[in-house]
Amino acid sequence: MTDLAAGYATCARLTRAHGTTYYWGAALLPARARRHVHAVYALCRLADDIVDAEGATTREAEATGVALARFRAGFAAALAGDPPDDTLAAIAATVHETGIETECFERFFDAMAMDLTVAGYADYPALCGYMEGSAAVIGEMMLPVLEPLDAAAKEPARALGFAFQLTNFLRDVGEDLDRGRVYLPSDDLARFGADPWRRRVDQPWRELMAFEIARNRELYAFAATGLGMLPPASARCVGAALRLYSQILERIEARDYDVFSGRSRVPTWRKAVTAASIWVAGPRQVA
Repeated sequence: MTDLAAGYATCARLTRAHGTTYYWGAALLPARARRHVHAVYALCRLADDIVDAEGATTREAEATGVALARFRAGFAAALAGDPPDDTLAAIAATVHETGIETECFERFFDAMAMDLTVAGYADYPALCGYMEGSAAVIGEMMLPVLEPLDAAAKEPARALGFAFQLTNFLRDVGEDLDRGRVYLPSDDLARFGADPWRRRVDQPWRELMAFEIARNRELYAFAATGLGMLPPASARCVGAALRLYSQILERIEARDYDVFSGRSRVPTWRKAVTAASIWVAGPRQVA
């Protein structure tokens, strides 16, 4: 017998510990929707932790593949009514209750598996091919939870997934190098003469990062067009997450594009204040 309350509590703890932007954004939702955001985030976090563990792809790739396949099978079992633990039981309950298309999870797990064999991407379209399953699809997963008012909200939701993921890539260059991965298009690196493996902030690196940040902001701008297609509580949730995540780009700029010596973070107090201010003023404050 599984305990859904315990499973959802674990999902909330994972979100608060590792996805504070999602956590503070979800705080603006009713409790029934909030737990679904936590559940979707928890699934993605648990899979991501497998492929991002120390040595997962540099020393233990085969074992990582087995662990990811085992987790994927456990999730499939949970969807079929035989969850291996409370957390997966809660995640499966969210999928069934909200009507998230199970095909989304196939794309997601396929992208996670790419991290075991692909260490770089030739150009932006190739990188977007990976982000289709690792990021855009998460926007699609979240949409049934947010209950959009217009089917046209799908593309802005997908764009927000792309935007969040690209921000992560720009923030985490140093950490990803430690895993043997580069999530910056090779043709962009060549165009600017930038080499992340040097781990040095020189002029080519600054120019590359400025270009990628401008590209990232275009994604956020398009994603923001979807806010008016959501109910007020959902718009506040997404607006808060959008504003908080985009602030990471400002932090990177303030560090002179140094993404090698530490992680650019938005302080927790600022996340709480932003969520509170959007609750009062509404999602248009994002603009």
